[in-house]
Amino acid sequence: MWFRSEARKSGSRKDRNRPKGKWPRSGKNGRHTSRTAVILAIIIAAGGWLAFGGAGDLSGVLALTYMPPTDTSAAAFSFCSDSTRKNCVVDGDTFWFKGEKIRIADIDTPELSPPRCEAERIKGEAAKAHLLALLNAGKFSLSAGWSDEDKYGRKLRTVTRGGRSLGDSLIDEGLARRWDGARHGWCG
Repeated sequence: MWFRSEARKSGSRKDRNRPKGKWPRSGKNGRHTSRTAVILAIIIAAGGWLAFGGAGDLSGVLALTYMPPTDTSAAAFSFCSDSTRKNCVVDGDTFWFKGEKIRIADIDTPELSPPRCEAERIKGEAAKAHLLALLNAGKFSLSAGWSDEDKYGRKLRTVTRGGRSLGDSLIDEGLARRWDGARHGWCG
C-alpha cells in the first residue's frame, strides 16, 4: 500500500504525506470495521427504541405483519360424565370440543384421576371449574403448536381469546403452571 510504504521510507506518518482520499487503516479491516460497528449500533438503538415504546402507536404498521386470529369457536360446556363427551371439561387442562379431546398445550394443572394428595385434588377441582367458566365465557380460538397430538391421542392446542391464552388466566390464579415438558407434583 502506498501510504505504508511511503511512511516507512520517510519515517513519518503525517497527513501531508498521504495522497488525497487515502486514510490510515486500523486493524485488519480498517474503516470497514468502524462502519460496521456504527451500523450495528444504529440497528441496536432503533430496536431498543421500538421495544420500549418509542414509536408510539404502531398498531397500523404492526397490523400489516400480524393479525390475531378471530375467535370463532364456542359451545355450551359442562363437566364430562361417562355418557357426555361432546363439549365438556375433564380437568383443568383437558376438555372435549365437538367430540374431539383437547389437551391445552401451554399449561399443566393438578391431576384429578387420581390426585396424589388432598391439596392436589382441591386445586385440580378449582382448575376444572375455572376452565369451565373460561370456555363458557365467550368465543375462543384453538391453535396447534409443534405437535398435533400427545401420546394419548389428545389434540394439543393453545386456547386463546382476544389473542391471550386462557391458560395464562389459570396460571394467574395459581391453578396451573407453564408447561415445560414434564409433570411436577402439586403436593407439599
